Amino acid sequence: MVTGPLLFSGRGWRVPEALVELRFIRASGPGGQNVNKVSTAVELRFNLAEAGFEAGHHQRLTRLAGDRLTLDGVIVLKAERFRSQERNREDALERLRLMIEKAAIAPKRRIATRPTLGSKERRLTAKSGRSDIKAGRGRVREE
Repeated sequence: MVTGPLLFSGRGWRVPEALVELRFIRASGPGGQNVNKVSTAVELRFNLAEAGFEAGHHQRLTRLAGDRLTLDGVIVLKAERFRSQERNREDALERLRLMIEKAAIAPKRRIATRPTLGSKERRLTAKSGRSDIKAGRGRVREE
């Protein structure tokens, strides 16, 4: 596990600065000359392979990252919402932190239960009521 100054941490997990690489690149899309001159977009690369998360956390984070995960085990996030480098940097780090926190929460296992006798009776009563309504919708005959 990599040690050093921490970027952020949570319950049972920590992210050292050494695992996060930030590169400033030119943003795409409209913006006039500014977009062609200034590198305001941020490409964040987080080395998940060396992070040392527990197996379940690592697996959930891999699934959550989806296409943003490279074959080398690096999560790549691109932040270009804002015009300033600093705000894009904060945005990328915040998105990484939220992704890691979301993956840290293990899903609760469903406990199978059986319907009560009362709920079964209510369902069957409602079902026969609907059946009576639909049966009355037939063609009207003269007698």
